[in-house]
Amino acid sequence: MAMQLTGSQRKYLRGLAHHLNPGAFVGARGMTPALLAEIETALDGAELIKIKFVDHKDKAVKTGLLDEISRQTGAAVAGMVGHVAVLYRPHKNAEKRRIHLP
Repeated sequence: MAMQLTGSQRKYLRGLAHHLNPGAFVGARGMTPALLAEIETALDGAELIKIKFVDHKDKAVKTGLLDEISRQTGAAVAGMVGHVAVLYRPHKNAEKRRIHLP
């Protein structure tokens, strides 16, 4: 189950992610096992990533895909602007966490 964030936490995370380049790209095939593996690896390494929707222009489709990605990875959605979404999942090991939420 994906964690829930408060409004101020989402805003804080979006600010941290502003300078990041997308860590994963969602193409025409949508959510694939390879995409989920790529997102899992990126979240394990960085805790905070951007994903970019390349071929999906409809907001409802993007939102549905993002909800499913969030559910399967256990990551929280910090926001979506245009075709780019920000995902956050704290490191499993508390000592290795780099991001501390307000």
